[in-house]
Amino acid sequence: MEGAASTGQIRDTLAELSACEANVTDRLDALVSSQNNLKQTLIRLDILRANVGSQAVSTRSISNGILSTASATAQKISGTVSRLDLEQARVIGTLDVVEQVAELKICVLGVTGSMGTAQDWEAAASYLNRASKILPEVVNGSFAEEIVPTSEIPDSPKVTLEEAAESLRGLFLREFEKAAEENDGSRVTRFFKLFPLIGKPDVGLDVYGRYVCQGVATRARSNLNAGTAGSESTEGFFYANALTKLFEHIAQITEQHGGLVELHYGTGRMLRVVERLQMEADTQGGIIIDTWSDDRSIDRRLTDIRSYAFTFLVQSFLPAQSVKGGGTPRAGSPMSKGAIRDSRSHRDEGIDTKEIDILLNEMTVMAARWSLYCRFIALKYKESSPNRSPDDEMLRLPYFIEECGLNRKIADRLITPINSMTTFLLRRAVERAFQLDEQPLGLSLNPSKPLQPSPPYISSAVDDVMYIVDQIVERSLATSQRQIISNVIPSVARVLDSDFIGMIQRKMRDESYPKAAIQGALPPENTIIAFLVLINDLDLANDYVRRVVQSRTENQHEVRSSGEEQATSPRSLVSLYPFAGDAFYVRNALKALQHNFEAKALELIGDGVYVVFKNVVKPRLRPLLSDVFRNIDYQMNENEVDDVERPIDEDNGPGHPAEEAVQKQFQRGWDALTKPIVRIFSEGNFERLLFAIISYLAEVLEKRIWSYYGRINDLRAIRLERDMGNLISIVVRGGQYGLRNAFVRCTQICLVMNMEEDEWAETQAADTKDITSGLEWKLDADERFRARAMVQSMK
Repeated sequence: MEGAASTGQIRDTLAELSACEANVTDRLDALVSSQNNLKQTLIRLDILRANVGSQAVSTRSISNGILSTASATAQKISGTVSRLDLEQARVIGTLDVVEQVAELKICVLGVTGSMGTAQDWEAAASYLNRASKILPEVVNGSFAEEIVPTSEIPDSPKVTLEEAAESLRGLFLREFEKAAEENDGSRVTRFFKLFPLIGKPDVGLDVYGRYVCQGVATRARSNLNAGTAGSESTEGFFYANALTKLFEHIAQITEQHGGLVELHYGTGRMLRVVERLQMEADTQGGIIIDTWSDDRSIDRRLTDIRSYAFTFLVQSFLPAQSVKGGGTPRAGSPMSKGAIRDSRSHRDEGIDTKEIDILLNEMTVMAARWSLYCRFIALKYKESSPNRSPDDEMLRLPYFIEECGLNRKIADRLITPINSMTTFLLRRAVERAFQLDEQPLGLSLNPSKPLQPSPPYISSAVDDVMYIVDQIVERSLATSQRQIISNVIPSVARVLDSDFIGMIQRKMRDESYPKAAIQGALPPENTIIAFLVLINDLDLANDYVRRVVQSRTENQHEVRSSGEEQATSPRSLVSLYPFAGDAFYVRNALKALQHNFEAKALELIGDGVYVVFKNVVKPRLRPLLSDVFRNIDYQMNENEVDDVERPIDEDNGPGHPAEEAVQKQFQRGWDALTKPIVRIFSEGNFERLLFAIISYLAEVLEKRIWSYYGRINDLRAIRLERDMGNLISIVVRGGQYGLRNAFVRCTQICLVMNMEEDEWAETQAADTKDITSGLEWKLDADERFRARAMVQSMK
């Protein structure tokens, strides 16, 4: 009201106040009308409260008068029952002690009686075993010390049992050793079973371990002496067989005697004997390996290998002028063959590779037998280990094998020579392969001359080297030694990269580079053929390495026709390398070998193919296109349409329309260009060359099409599109349809040139509205307008 400035505002304010007053009045009326119901509810609550009060009084009187008495009675009964249970438990405990003391007395008397005149050692041991099951509190208790001793046995039961056990331990040891000396197996077993009964299992396992180790040592020495006394040690795999017999003997003892030990000594107790056997294996295996190393003069051979100069390989990588004054001639030089024949008589400068190969075979067998032995021990250790987790399926080498002396000796005296000799053998194989390298004979670029040898056309060095690579990989995998794989496979990759690929690269650069003697002419035919063969060498070598790796890393499981997987193949990586992570590591090492070699080989193949394209194909390709389009005119008028059917090339013969002239002439030129190469090149190399040719051809054809700008009408544009389609069909003939993608720009230019007006309008509308027209354009908008203008400008 205070803010009202006029009578109308005052009236409005009064109207609002009246409305508010009416609203408040309605709410108050509604509240007053509900008071009657509220009063009735309150009255009902008062009545219920009175009833609840009377019930509470009754309940309280019942609790105080009846339940309190019952509760007191229940507590008295519970206390009485508890006291009776306690007394019963004490009585049962007393009876148990009395029974154990009685059992103890029987055992003490039985042990004493059995060790007396009866000399029943099994019974005495049995009584001691029964006494060991009595609680120490009972044996050492005052009650037992009071009841058990007698006039004949006045000592306490504890002293009596300890003296009896010690006496029997000494007696059993003497009898066991006496039986072992007499080689009486039944008596050995008899006393061996008694040690755990008298509480001396460790003593029994130790003496048994010494016994079986003596047998292992005796047989190992007899096997070794039987060969070293005569000439057997220098023939065959004598030392490998001796080491194999040692491991087999230990495995037989573990397998045959394990059940007896586990039965009488408990689960896992055979491991103590196995550890003792391993100590003896360290000694006897070390003797075998040391004797083998001395007999085979391993150290001297390693020294010779490390000092071998690889003269041919080294001089092959030197500049040509470095060997003019003398030295090893290059492969393919006039004096190579005679020099090679003379050099072979010197037995590879004092190193006989055949002897190295035989040594590697023997070392491979020894390493494989050691791996098999380690796997057997690891399986037994896993089965007998008390801490083995049922979820742990991975096989791990036991600690006493990892730390044993034989493992270190094998790594030093066996694995290291294998790594060094394998690398030498491969490098020497590469060197000799290129010394004796022979190119395939009867090759010619003339398609009319038949080729004598069958494809693939490669030099002999590829087969020789890849055969050795396959042997080395197979031999390395057969050892089942991760250490050998970790050294040999990278060494193979390094030698193939530096020596094998390096030699081919050097020959491609220095001996067979296809360079024309006169500018504008083609290189000599023999040079071109030699260069193509070298590229084939790389392609086939890459395929060989891939097959060598894939045959060892793929198809590791046989699958039934129903899809159910069978057991792992005996030659799978998992079976050869069962320890945790080894198979995965070996597979990765082989894959790395394949990928590294493939990367190096494909890089050099690409360079070689580019050289063939640049120096052999390209000089003939541009003149071919010029000849094909020399007599073709794309500026016909309507009066010349009748002449389309008239032949323009006499060589086409009658019946060939002029529009086929381009196709026929290009077909002849294309065959003359590619057939001499395709008959020598491998399939993969020709595909690479064809890709390079097509990439270049697509650029040239696109430039030629653009060159007709303003010089072509709509009628001849159709002819141009047809000619381009025929040329592309010739190039991609033979299943190479995917190569058409290189000509997409050419075909799209011709497509735009020959579009009807309504099609062109739809294309333009789709571009304006940014709508996909279903065609993936390789031409941008400006290029499409330019292509369209090529024909329109002549209308």
